[in-house]
Amino acid sequence: MTATASQSVDSPQRTYWVWRDQAIHYVVAGDAQDNRPPLLLVHGFGASTDHWRKTIQGLQVDFQVWAIDLLGFGRSAKPDWSYSGDLWQAQLQAFITEVIGRPAVLAGNSLGGYGSLCVAANHPESAAGLVLLNSAGPFSSPDSAPRSQPNPVAKAIQSLMLQPLPSWLLFQYVRQPSTIRRTLQQVYLDKTAITDQLVEEIRRPSGDPGAAKVFASVFKSRQGETVDQLLQKLTCPLLMLWGEGDPWMNCRQKGAQFREYYPTLTEHYLQAGHCPHDEVPEQVNGLLRAWIEEWAGR
Repeated sequence: MTATASQSVDSPQRTYWVWRDQAIHYVVAGDAQDNRPPLLLVHGFGASTDHWRKTIQGLQVDFQVWAIDLLGFGRSAKPDWSYSGDLWQAQLQAFITEVIGRPAVLAGNSLGGYGSLCVAANHPESAAGLVLLNSAGPFSSPDSAPRSQPNPVAKAIQSLMLQPLPSWLLFQYVRQPSTIRRTLQQVYLDKTAITDQLVEEIRRPSGDPGAAKVFASVFKSRQGETVDQLLQKLTCPLLMLWGEGDPWMNCRQKGAQFREYYPTLTEHYLQAGHCPHDEVPEQVNGLLRAWIEEWAGR
């Protein structure tokens, strides 16, 4: 079920789709192209469709561009459910099938990258291609690797965060604009990209009913399929875009792991942090456009 509205180059269409009785927010801009697949942009943890503003503006002339708020984030509903990669995989797969209506190139950042990889690997009929920007998700540990002893401090913190009150207090802290800004300053190389608008776009959804419980579910969610398991099932073209200044991951090391399991991928390392699409949008848009044109035709 969708609503209709007019759209233009400067103002993408915003509307809602009902999935499992929950309102899912998405935006769409640009016209469908016969010789180019649509793009579906999937945000990371704590972000939303707003985080793709520069990507939508830069690519909507060449592609039909869709961006979706994952359940629990942005302007989408935030029910008291168990959140996991399996849930978001199901949401994205249903959206492509029911709303977009044709295979799409999924482009995901961080958590959205893992969800996009799940869809592309497990539902190849829905994925024309896959773009991962500083994608999240663990690889399997080699069986021969020695098992490290659990860190007792980390284990105690995780156990504490499973309790409602400590989790709620932590949520109240991380949703403060000053905390959001400090976190962004850690993961963006170009500090001028950290605007008041960006901070507010991240803060605003945290005031929605149910947002605190979504945050708490991070500590409870079970691990899904590992990245190497998913890559062994993947068949579509894969583009990896790495913000090499990301302090949350060793991009060169992780890139080597991706190449081990999917040697036909295309990859680029950019002078950016965890969110290259927002920090160096012109580079990301140009690389993404050229990569699709190379295999999809002009």
